[in-house]
Amino acid sequence: MNWPHLIIVPVVLPLLAGAFLLLLERRAERGGARPGGGPAALLSLLAVLAQLAVALMLAARAAGGGVDAYLLGNWQAPFGIALALDRLSALMLVLTALVALGSVLYARAGDAARGPHFHALFQFQLMGLNGAFLTADLFNLFVFFEVLLIASYGLLLHGGGAVRLKASIHYVAFNLAGSSLFLIAVALLYGLTGTLNMADLAERVAALPGTDTAMIRAAGLLLLVVFSVKAALLPLYFWLPETYGAATAPVAALFAIMTKVGVYSIARIYTLVFGDDGGAAANVAWPWLPLLALGTLALGAVGTLAATRLRGLVAYLVVGSAGTLLLALGLGNEASVSAGLFYMINSTLMAGALFLLVDRISAARAVHGDVLRPDDFLGDRAALGAAFFTCAVAAGGLPPLAGFLGKAMLLEAATPTPLAVWTWIVVLAAGLGTIVALSRTGSLLFWRNGSRQARSGEEAHGHGTHGHGPQGPAAQGEPDSRAGLAPGQALGAGLLVALLPLLAAFGGPVHGYTSAAAAQLLERRAYIDAVLGARPVPAAIDVRREMRERGEIKGAKKP
Repeated sequence: MNWPHLIIVPVVLPLLAGAFLLLLERRAERGGARPGGGPAALLSLLAVLAQLAVALMLAARAAGGGVDAYLLGNWQAPFGIALALDRLSALMLVLTALVALGSVLYARAGDAARGPHFHALFQFQLMGLNGAFLTADLFNLFVFFEVLLIASYGLLLHGGGAVRLKASIHYVAFNLAGSSLFLIAVALLYGLTGTLNMADLAERVAALPGTDTAMIRAAGLLLLVVFSVKAALLPLYFWLPETYGAATAPVAALFAIMTKVGVYSIARIYTLVFGDDGGAAANVAWPWLPLLALGTLALGAVGTLAATRLRGLVAYLVVGSAGTLLLALGLGNEASVSAGLFYMINSTLMAGALFLLVDRISAARAVHGDVLRPDDFLGDRAALGAAFFTCAVAAGGLPPLAGFLGKAMLLEAATPTPLAVWTWIVVLAAGLGTIVALSRTGSLLFWRNGSRQARSGEEAHGHGTHGHGPQGPAAQGEPDSRAGLAPGQALGAGLLVALLPLLAAFGGPVHGYTSAAAAQLLERRAYIDAVLGARPVPAAIDVRREMRERGEIKGAKKP
């Protein structure tokens, strides 16, 4: 579909859906209806399906190899707001829509009813995510960051409970500090270059005189700190395990794509503005980025081994995957970036699926919830066990799933680089640690039953959880259902799990796409020319008038 306004639909659609859902849910509250159900849940699902359809159309357009730019209000770049679509941004849109679909299907089965305005906040979160992937200027990247962060604050608190309140306070404080640094970096860049359009910024930074070297490099490093906060890069990762572990399952699943906003921003800014052609600020993120990425990857593996809760284990898997992706970017060659993008699809789907699965696994355990201790399993052991095993294979990088392919391609791409030895050691050791942690967890959950007599004794003495009170969903104010997966929950989690073997089955075409996306990302000239040379598009009403004049609208006559 070549409709010129299609690029802005992923931003406008969730904005309109979220605004309408606010009114719809407020009306339902006044009528005494259950929050998050009925028409609101249906509208939210339809909005996500529409976003997925639009994302697929944009991906098909981007697959042609060009970069499409859209000028809001037809203000010429670099003076107005511009959006840009290439293979990478289209890939991120599709991935976001897929994770959102699994999350909203799962939430419709009951999670959305645990607090007000879940679906509206969910749509505003999608608006921020999609806008961050499409924007072509740095200030609007900041704006979309704030949109998705504000929505995430509400989503994190959804369901209530002291654990979520504590995690949200830390999360808000940390991100407010990051936002302040972002504004300082933006102000520095604007003061030095007079522009915040990414394409224009790329050309002006390269032409800065030597007297501005220290300031422009400081701005580049400040941005790296900001994006590292979002991507959970060492040493700025510590907010993630607590935050993701406290969120409700569909919120945590959607948050799995939120860390990728930081990874995407690093990929975009540090190849376009601070890449090889960045003049005095060229490659300002190196060698820090690959070294910190190796540390993050190792830390993620250690965290999974040390985890005492299911949600914490999955959260550290997200940390480790962020390290893998940033290592791929840090190695700096086309093959490594392609491998990183391929692995990103696998890791995002895996994390989203696991957050949904561990929620039901926790509810199906008799006493200990998500605490990793032997317990009786009261749910559908076969279905949940098979789904967990599939995700574990994907997370551990084992064949035949795509995690193995992504890591193998990354190791091959790292071989000719100076960091080859360390990359091989850390990637293989982290993979082994992850496999051990997941194998131990799977054995504990599905093969080792707790002693009913011991459980009865623990309950009688009030220390069934080492004196820390009840664990699992009930501890955070959630309904403690043991009925297994409801149809909506099974559909949401099953969708994300099923995509993992499908990704491996279609690994060839997907790898071809990620290779082309990596080549396009590293060749910045096409992006710069597309944005700065973008031409205004006719308004929708003008398009309709032209079609009517040509007789292309049914019933219209040619003049």
